[in-house]
Amino acid sequence: MLEKAESLRRIERLRGELRTQGLDAAVFIYPIDVYYYAGTRQNSLLLIPCEGEPLLLVRKSLSRARLEATIDDIRPFPSSKEFGAVLGGNLKKVGFTFDVVPVQQYQFYQKLFAGCEFLDVSSLNREVRSVKSPWELERMRESGRRLGQVFQQVPSFLKAGLRELDLAAEFEYRLRKAGGEGYVRMRAFNQELFMGLALSGASAVMPGFFDGAVTGRGLSAASPHGASQASLVAGSPVFMDYTGVFDGYIVDMTRVFSIGKLPGQLMKAFEVSLAIQSYLVERLKPGAICEELFGAAARLAEEAGLGSCFMGAPGENARFVGHGVGLELDEFPVLAQGFKVPLKAGQTIAIEPKFVFPGQGVIGIENTFAVGEAGGEKITDIPDDIVFV
Repeated sequence: MLEKAESLRRIERLRGELRTQGLDAAVFIYPIDVYYYAGTRQNSLLLIPCEGEPLLLVRKSLSRARLEATIDDIRPFPSSKEFGAVLGGNLKKVGFTFDVVPVQQYQFYQKLFAGCEFLDVSSLNREVRSVKSPWELERMRESGRRLGQVFQQVPSFLKAGLRELDLAAEFEYRLRKAGGEGYVRMRAFNQELFMGLALSGASAVMPGFFDGAVTGRGLSAASPHGASQASLVAGSPVFMDYTGVFDGYIVDMTRVFSIGKLPGQLMKAFEVSLAIQSYLVERLKPGAICEELFGAAARLAEEAGLGSCFMGAPGENARFVGHGVGLELDEFPVLAQGFKVPLKAGQTIAIEPKFVFPGQGVIGIENTFAVGEAGGEKITDIPDDIVFV
């Protein structure tokens, strides 16, 4: 459970940013934001004023929120008539997360916060959350350790003839038995993910909606992501890209396996993936500009003659090579074209240089790192090598 001292540090960091923006308070109704500051995911509204005590108004479950939350002032959600009296009359400018709040909810709370101006604090909130405390980093290291243990079991059950679905089910069963929570939370609209990807050969290169290098065929047009009914075959890369979610914290990791040898072109691409990862990890230091790191990775791929299939099939390429992770899979920062912001110590980033070869499969690597003064600290710390079985 979230420690009270940790919660208070987060709230004070947020308050500093709110004061800088000239806001009186911030209101959070998105569950994972409420959890981040208050330590409970119960259906609640969290009010964090710049001055005075935070207030948690709970729709359900009040009893569980009182058991879990780090906030002292916890009350049942009031009726509309009582809401104004609960707030008091000192709030004029209030931060709201426009990135995740539906219009209907926005309009509802505008009426409840009569006389207040709502201002967007989406980016401010995400910046605060992007820098992980030592407490958070310990939890992410534990997530990395436990996910790595499951990856290391793959050779014991990987064999030709399995369907992608069978491989995924076995991996996910073991991950769940290890305590994996499975909630791969994503902030981006219209994105969703079921734990991860277990893909092989030509099936792995199927393009799709997912905002990443690899999507997979999936099981239907309604579920066009991840493992399919296709069978694993010898001589094709088995691509496994999975999240580990423990105590709410997500790490992201990819390893490649193979039943027998792989073609030389794919082996070359794997070596280039490792070289790009190494280049980026050395530069995961405070002050490095995200867009410049992506640009350098793309140039390395181009110089190797692999630019057209870097981070996606030709014509379907994703324009990033790393993304923030934490309580959500798509946190700040992003090593992406157009993301012209400097890295900060304590940010956690999944670096994922990958290459997609139509008709052959996907090759690459992914690990989660923490930004530090000496470069990236590897959190998903098992060997990167392709495992041949």
